Amino acid sequence: MNKRWNHKPIPNQEVVEALCKSINVSVPLGTIIAQRGITTFDEAKDFFRPSLDHLHDPFLMKGMDKAVARIITAFENDEKILVYGDYDVDGTTSVALCFGYINSFHHHSEFYIPDRYKEGYGISKQGIEYAHENGFSLIIALDCGIKSVELIDYANDLGIDFIICDHHLPGETVPNAVAVLDPKQEDCPYPYKELSGCGIGFKLIQAISDQLDSILVDPFEFLDLVVISIASDIVPITGENRILAYYGLLQLEKAQRPGLNAMVHLAGIQKKLTITGIVFGIAPRINAAGRISHAKGAVDMLLAETEDEAYHYAEKLNIKNDKRREVDSSITQEALAMIEENNGTVTKSTVLFKEDWHKGVVGIVASRCIEKHYKPTIILTKSDDKATGSARSVYGFDVYNAIDSCRDLLDHFGGHKYAAGLTLPIDNVPLFQQKFEEVVSSTIPDDLLIPQIEIDAELNFDSITPNFYKVLNQMEPFGPENLAPIFYTDQVKLASSLRILKDKHLKLFLKQENNEQSFECIGFGLSDLKEQLEATPFFRIAYSIEMNEFRGMKTLQLNIKDIQFD
Repeated sequence: MNKRWNHKPIPNQEVVEALCKSINVSVPLGTIIAQRGITTFDEAKDFFRPSLDHLHDPFLMKGMDKAVARIITAFENDEKILVYGDYDVDGTTSVALCFGYINSFHHHSEFYIPDRYKEGYGISKQGIEYAHENGFSLIIALDCGIKSVELIDYANDLGIDFIICDHHLPGETVPNAVAVLDPKQEDCPYPYKELSGCGIGFKLIQAISDQLDSILVDPFEFLDLVVISIASDIVPITGENRILAYYGLLQLEKAQRPGLNAMVHLAGIQKKLTITGIVFGIAPRINAAGRISHAKGAVDMLLAETEDEAYHYAEKLNIKNDKRREVDSSITQEALAMIEENNGTVTKSTVLFKEDWHKGVVGIVASRCIEKHYKPTIILTKSDDKATGSARSVYGFDVYNAIDSCRDLLDHFGGHKYAAGLTLPIDNVPLFQQKFEEVVSSTIPDDLLIPQIEIDAELNFDSITPNFYKVLNQMEPFGPENLAPIFYTDQVKLASSLRILKDKHLKLFLKQENNEQSFECIGFGLSDLKEQLEATPFFRIAYSIEMNEFRGMKTLQLNIKDIQFD
């Protein structure tokens, strides 16, 4: 698949030179730092040395004072509190954080995760009735609830109070809860709007700790859960999220949570955990619980207090993840075959529906389809006599808004710019396919239908040194809006023969013209370029720089993202 190279704007050179002088870095490094909006010594200090002192006051969030007051009243009156959360990674980490904190000193509490297949996403009537039948007078809902207007009214009628902690976009009407914590409310003055659901849960327990006379439990011990949610829910790693992610990774290094220790071991992760390691090693295993059966097992693992208990739950999740892989691979093959059958029809979107597809993996399948056919994609299956599924988007296109334009055909929907969930009558699927295609076709620029590589800066090979990499490494944690820098180098040639690994990857050594220094390179999925590389004297590469460790030896390696030939 051809890729479009988008070169980021070059910052003002005077600003770059002044920054380089003040923090003592090279011009290429100064350029990529300035591209991230960091132009002064103080801004660089805050970026490279995140501080917990720079977290915002949780009481700046609309409704926080009411939420904390209601929870403390529940503590004082020995009320039963139900901590309620979604079944994905953000939801289960949110529940483990909030329940783990509250239950450590208020034992009249339980947690509840809805069944994906029996109850669906978010607040459910069944969950509210469970609370009513078991004497719960307060429900704290995490990573869900912002659109559950009628269900919150139903809970109110039963005498159950709700506190909603959500980070999704609100609808026209906000639920009538005791407190709604969501920075995306138009009238919420909280300075940072991009917290994960677990991040909002953390702000709640931080506020409770601030309000109580003594800190019974340190809320910062729960930052390992927050960073897992930040990585898994693909929120921007900027501002407050960067601070939370930075200290969350440090908390993970302390290895104080048996469940995560077991999961890291079973995932075979031997290196220091990064955002990428969480996304590909930890998150799928936690998610597998809710995808294949019930997400309660994920929370049980995160809350496990002994090594034996932790391994018991982690091994179950590992087995479910293996099953998930089999299922999503099979359905992906079916979906790709359906797309290729319709290859004669030119479309700018993909909407597929099949009744027997597994509801738990449709989001993964949508992402897999985009890897092969780069366009906004929705995968639907049958559940409770409805069509339900997940949407995924391409970079730069707001799939949530596109779905919103089709809301007259839907029962309900929710989500973000790049990922959403939706449910509609099965009879409406053909009309929805047609209308969604019309909306996408009329709003998406053609260039967004070509995969994009964001190039940070041009770099000569002689600039790539251990010290250069050391500064790059200090820019972590990497993630959305602070991605690992991508460089390009021109006039590159083969330094020796290349190899094909596993029939699809390139392993090669490259050097630049007039520069004898060569670098080991890996090109994942680029084996089809072998003959062209061998036949072309010079080419240009886009790549990231990483440290490769093999048999105790550490060497700098270039991870090639794309190759262009003149």
